[in-house]
Amino acid sequence: MTSAHVFHQWSAILFVVVLAITGECLIAAGMRRLGDLDRLRTRPGLLGYLGPVRAVLSSPLFLAGALCMALNFFAMLYTLSIVELSLAAPAIASLTYIGNTVAAKLFLHENVDRRRWLAALFVCAGVVLLSK
Repeated sequence: MTSAHVFHQWSAILFVVVLAITGECLIAAGMRRLGDLDRLRTRPGLLGYLGPVRAVLSSPLFLAGALCMALNFFAMLYTLSIVELSLAAPAIASLTYIGNTVAAKLFLHENVDRRRWLAALFVCAGVVLLSK
């Protein structure tokens, strides 16, 4: 396998990861901005959920995140066409986990405790072992 081919595979994997992290952060930020969806219910029963659905679907952050997640799906399909599943699936999942931890701390200002950082480090070690 040539280094250009390996670079192409890992570029595809990283593109999927970046889209997933971006989409999940945007959706989380949008949902936090909306707050408790129960308070947006207009009436009891099933029709009462029209208010929250309308609020979510009119949130620019949510829509941008949903677009990233849709693009992520198609990028994942492409990646699976050029990378073996036994590498792609664990690499994407673990790198997304690590990226979400970092993004949650930096962009969403979440309190990420030592246990989560330690878990992210173990995931990093797993990715390194997987890529060899």
